[in-house]
Amino acid sequence: MNYNNFLKTGMILFLPLAFTACKKDNNSATGIANQQTTITVENVLKSQPLVESGTFQGTGSPALIQPGQSTTITFSAAKGEALTFATMYGASNDLFFAPANPGIQVYDSNGNPIQGDVSAQVKLWDNGTRVNQKPGVSVTHPGTAESKNISEVVGTDAQGNTYLAASKLVTATLKYNGNSVFTLTLQNNSGGTANETPLSPGVWAVSYIVGGTLQAPNPLFVNGQPTANGLTGIAEAGDNTSLNAYVKSITGIFTPLSPILVVVYNGIDNPIYKNGELDRGQGLKAIAQQGNADTLAAYLKGKPGIKAVYVLPAPTTKVLLPQISGQPGGIVSQQLTVSTGDRLAIATMYGFSNDWFFASVDNGVDPTQKGDISTSIKLYDDGTAVNQFPGAGITQFNLAGTPLKLSQPISAVPNPNPFTTLPDITGIIKVTLK
Repeated sequence: MNYNNFLKTGMILFLPLAFTACKKDNNSATGIANQQTTITVENVLKSQPLVESGTFQGTGSPALIQPGQSTTITFSAAKGEALTFATMYGASNDLFFAPANPGIQVYDSNGNPIQGDVSAQVKLWDNGTRVNQKPGVSVTHPGTAESKNISEVVGTDAQGNTYLAASKLVTATLKYNGNSVFTLTLQNNSGGTANETPLSPGVWAVSYIVGGTLQAPNPLFVNGQPTANGLTGIAEAGDNTSLNAYVKSITGIFTPLSPILVVVYNGIDNPIYKNGELDRGQGLKAIAQQGNADTLAAYLKGKPGIKAVYVLPAPTTKVLLPQISGQPGGIVSQQLTVSTGDRLAIATMYGFSNDWFFASVDNGVDPTQKGDISTSIKLYDDGTAVNQFPGAGITQFNLAGTPLKLSQPISAVPNPNPFTTLPDITGIIKVTLK
């Protein structure tokens, strides 16, 4: 997506937040004079455009999907996200089956899961790297080289060979498994037709959607442009190795961080949360589910032991975006007045989750220290919403969903977790004092 345009429009899914700090000029109980320090929080995540990807194949050796056989792809998706795939028309020189970009839509306009036959969205494509012979078992591989752009084959190819519609050869059926998880079944129905062919092992992918824009709207190929990124391996030889390596290299984590809650306190425990307890109902849920720190900030203001409360939104976007296409991630800073004996704690939402939040561990940190304190931050599950694949959940608030209620104690998010493997926390959020 265009990073500059995104910055102009902002990610409006988070509530715009601003909160005036509550400051006290009193020294700590030790009588040590106040001193100035600055906290800086950065989103240092090197984001990837694909939320999920993988391979599929048949059950034999070689692992072809022969006429009459089928294979399945199981994946998660949020509203607006789509599934794409590519598999070779085996009895050809360089033809492949794939949906038109961005892929097969899995929700309707109302956010209802689509189920049933979606074969009409499967198309037949010419990779443009080999002259087409008459399709069938007599095709010579690899054949005569050529250099053309990818094009859709509709009825006939450039050499005049004829083909049934792709939907007559490959049947695609969607099933919704619940909790944003789908299974696509690909059935080879070419047997007994003039276009009988095996299907090769293939590659599939799902792109993140951010602010209504897909991060990778053309994950595997672009119609009308030269083939790239290893697709030729599938189209010419049914070898998915190179294309799979490419999609794996751009599959990973994408998440913004919500406006940062910063609390300076003295003589009390961490006022934001306690691991193993239920959400206190003071406003942490709003951070964990919606990225809204206003409620908890207002609750804490003026409470015993609370010296200062801040909510730090990023300029223009409010949220701290990750690094996108090499552009730096979001960053916020705030000058603090602190004394010996004070403690510092922060909290911010893992934006593309149901109710995950980053927070200072245990009783926070000594704010009079200097340097990188990122290792004092962990990722927690607030226990107030049913979890889904991060960045691919239909009930995730920042993907236009409504979280499903849950009531479990706050707990650290395991890594790997049931959905994915996250980078180290220090590869997502950086916190420094100076």
